[in-house]
Amino acid sequence: MLQRNDLTGGLKESELAANLVGDGNESLLKVTPSDQGRLEKLMSKYKQLLIETPINPFREENLQEIVKNVDYGVLSMLEGTWVSYNDNQGNLVGSGIHTTIMPSPGTNAGTIPGKYSFECEEYIEKLTFNLVPGGVRNRGGANEQFCGAVKYDQSIKSVNRVPGTSSLEYTPIHEENGMYLWLSQIFNYAATKKTIEEDRGIHAVAPDDPNRHLYKSGYQDETLFLVINEKGVKEYVTLENLNGREYYNIIAAKELKPGAGQTGTYFIPDYSISRSGVIPHGSTVTLLGDLKPKGSSFLIQGAPAFPSGDAAWKYDHLSISQTMGGAGASEADPINLDAPPPAWVFEKLDHKNDPQENRIYTQRILAHHLYPYSVRPDLRLRDNNKGKVIKNHVRIDLSSKNKTGAQGGILNVPFVNRFVPTVEMNMRMWIETVEENGVEILQLQYEQIIFFEFDFGDNGGTTSWPHIQVNTLRKIDDVSPEQRSLIEKQFPSSSIITSSASASECPYHKS
Repeated sequence: MLQRNDLTGGLKESELAANLVGDGNESLLKVTPSDQGRLEKLMSKYKQLLIETPINPFREENLQEIVKNVDYGVLSMLEGTWVSYNDNQGNLVGSGIHTTIMPSPGTNAGTIPGKYSFECEEYIEKLTFNLVPGGVRNRGGANEQFCGAVKYDQSIKSVNRVPGTSSLEYTPIHEENGMYLWLSQIFNYAATKKTIEEDRGIHAVAPDDPNRHLYKSGYQDETLFLVINEKGVKEYVTLENLNGREYYNIIAAKELKPGAGQTGTYFIPDYSISRSGVIPHGSTVTLLGDLKPKGSSFLIQGAPAFPSGDAAWKYDHLSISQTMGGAGASEADPINLDAPPPAWVFEKLDHKNDPQENRIYTQRILAHHLYPYSVRPDLRLRDNNKGKVIKNHVRIDLSSKNKTGAQGGILNVPFVNRFVPTVEMNMRMWIETVEENGVEILQLQYEQIIFFEFDFGDNGGTTSWPHIQVNTLRKIDDVSPEQRSLIEKQFPSSSIITSSASASECPYHKS
């Protein structure tokens, strides 16, 4: 959990309020593509949030300054329009790769195990982020949170060769919109005389209450303790008069006193970032996560690390799950994805060369013309970075099913829930500084893995079917004129939907 470094510098409260905007995020929101060291400048402002980290008190008179000073964290780097980036100028194929597994026609859940369709395609993409002006205020009593919200809108088209020609066909396959939130701006809001009077809603102490003389405010805002006084008589006293004496019962306070909530504890969010998205097939997702450090640094030097050879056979990133039979391989006995596919991939399989029927389920995936990306799509991200000088990067990990702490989730409409339950979604995103011709350019890469569950294995177990998307993007002003022209043609700015558009075949749920 990250929070912006304390910027008060010993200022008095009046000076702090006057300087909130100037010392806060103004510089983050006005950086230009020509600025050098954007990620370094941004990440130098943040530190790990701990229980002893100072936080600011919230006061109503500072509300507008706080709202204008909303913190977007690393999400501020996303503002703008990102598009698929392909440095092969003469071949404008898609930079993205998706793999999709869906139930085979004619199957019914639980009756015909292991039958599925598989598709793997390249795609192009337009992904737009817009900062929502002002902080989104979450009120929690003594704890206040102001979220920095960033709206996103994603459009994807698959890219395929037209049979018998050199032309490319672009087909709409995915639409999504939603919001990212930066969750770290926390304040303490203690009770005041004004808030108590305005929000009270509790009766004054009854005239016949035997302890009414102890409630100086006229409201039951003290905790009373029954003690035996020096005369041996039982009486109630307030906490300030308890003086360490033994007490025998308590009458709890029913009302706040000014200052209540000052001593905490204050809320430390489990995660710095959330993502909420809406997919038109009928799924709504919420992912939670954080920046992934290397050692103690959240700004990681060099390029993202991707495996090669045998080390790339890791089921968390494969389009072949272990519950699909794992292609008869394992992480201890892997298939080298940087070598040609094994010979059995191109053989006719039967009970002799595939006695466990593990290979037959996955043969088509390894035989695909986009291999090895059809098996492990994020190797396309690795290969896209070859030959580039990547100075540094920030990595974000998000999940709908975190191992600990707060949880996200997925909600599906009845049809999806019945036939292709979407049960988990994980995402890695890298914001990278690329050096080209003496200029620093931001690059965005992501890997998104969604798990479906449909049909049973031969042993009656549930099968997990990965659907994976990966892509490399840059701001639209940082791609070649040819690529910019392609994006503008395929993704016109108009939001008008015409009846001539192709039916959506979103890889999220192929129909």
